[in-house]
Amino acid sequence: MPAKSPYTSVSSAADATRHVVQEFLAARMTGDVERLVALFADDVDWLLAENPAAPWIRPRSTGAECAAQVMELAEHTVAEDARASVDTFLVDGTDAVLMGHLSGTVRATGKSFEGPFALRLTVEGGRITRHHLYENSVSIAEACSTS
Repeated sequence: MPAKSPYTSVSSAADATRHVVQEFLAARMTGDVERLVALFADDVDWLLAENPAAPWIRPRSTGAECAAQVMELAEHTVAEDARASVDTFLVDGTDAVLMGHLSGTVRATGKSFEGPFALRLTVEGGRITRHHLYENSVSIAEACSTS
């Protein structure tokens, strides 16, 4: 019987992570909040720099709160102007990093924002346990400003 490769479990974890992240991206694109709730763990390590000017950017810790961010973003931005592209999608075991560019328009002000982003996700037991998003918060704050 051939020896089991030490990379088998790593590859399996990476495949599972890639699958969940692809499901997450599809649910984000369609605004499928129910699917997002199912994809997020009950407790999530959520990191997104607080931005008092942007009502959709706030601390979150439960799967339901994390999934609700999609609805809050849709309430405050113009859907037709929303753009996001992923240039890099790296997976290492249970961790995934996506890098790309995003842009949009704030509904209340009509001002646009744009910039690069990096998103680190961790998938454990088929659910997202970590969501750390790094984005151009200065551009978003300026777009939310009424002055």
